[in-house]
Amino acid sequence: MKKLIIQLLAMTLLLTGSAYAWGGVPAGAEDLWDSSKKDNTQIAAQHILVQDAADAVMIKKELDKGGDFSYYAQKYSICPSGKNGGFLGYFGRGQMVPEFEKKAFSMEVGEISNPVRTNFGWHIIKIVDKR
Repeated sequence: MKKLIIQLLAMTLLLTGSAYAWGGVPAGAEDLWDSSKKDNTQIAAQHILVQDAADAVMIKKELDKGGDFSYYAQKYSICPSGKNGGFLGYFGRGQMVPEFEKKAFSMEVGEISNPVRTNFGWHIIKIVDKR
């Protein structure tokens, strides 16, 4: 992709005689290159979704004491995934609401988040795997 961009810039210089090409990469070309480098990272996660912040805090305290994440997801989560222990499967960037995605992609495998607020309610996220 980078080679293609350089070729296009060279062709632009040849065809237009424009001097901007001699000063380096034109504004926006570097952004075009960066956007072409896709982040293909996927994570597998479990989550517990509740409506009330107090419930989320209580569940997080129990998890911090060693409580079983799947058990609490099945017992308390209002998300259909709760039936499966809150398991969401693998997902990439752009597939979850921004608040959830930002937190999930900042976590390490095995880590359990503090409650995260989204328009759906309060989530507690556990990262199961990254690939």
